[in-house]
Amino acid sequence: MFNNIPPITRNIIIINIVVFILTFFMPNLDNSFSAYYPFSPNFKSWQIITHMFMHGGYMHIIFNMLTLYSFGPILEQALGEKKYLILYFLSGLGAFFLFNVWNFVEIQQLTSELERMNVNVSEIYAKANLSVFDFDPRPYLNNEKVLNLYLGLTGRMVGASGAIFGVVAAFATLYPDSKIMMMFIPVPIKVKYLMPIVIVVSVYLGVSGNGGGIAHLAHVGGALVGWILARIWKKHLYRFN
Repeated sequence: MFNNIPPITRNIIIINIVVFILTFFMPNLDNSFSAYYPFSPNFKSWQIITHMFMHGGYMHIIFNMLTLYSFGPILEQALGEKKYLILYFLSGLGAFFLFNVWNFVEIQQLTSELERMNVNVSEIYAKANLSVFDFDPRPYLNNEKVLNLYLGLTGRMVGASGAIFGVVAAFATLYPDSKIMMMFIPVPIKVKYLMPIVIVVSVYLGVSGNGGGIAHLAHVGGALVGWILARIWKKHLYRFN
């Protein structure tokens, strides 16, 4: 089956699967390769890229890779390997950027509120360093703001979803009348109608805080980059073939 997948999509899928397997034997990869808030003591520059190859469980990686397998080959053949690779990784970077812009706003607000309460914010930042402290946050459960700041500094962003949302958004831009079947939707629906609904729901869940541990704004960031690139390249599409 893999031999029928274009090389970039095939290699991305293989790397994701290999890294996922490695995390079972090298648990420290989670801390090193997952992406943390850029001003967290746990953040390292390479995480901007490596987080795209980390996943939170079997269903997470299966869903992402099946989605990439469904949409990636068409775009890779239409755009060519170079532009497809640019699309994939810039979408992943866009996901990281938008997610952390919102993180920055929330964490700055928390920091300001805690400083007004005379809480030592520097101490929380220090204790959030997972490579130094094995910190138990339970004593802070009665102080929601302290706990939320600690969780914001130690929470990890993982997955190829942002990059894949960029691929799907680019597909929807280049082939808007294509019909696809989605889970819980019993009839085929054109992607030009489905994608805006997905984006609006993702924005609402990301901003409202009802995301259930899913980085919905990362999806929006990836989709936005994919849409922009596809709009730029659309008029020259046939030059790529």
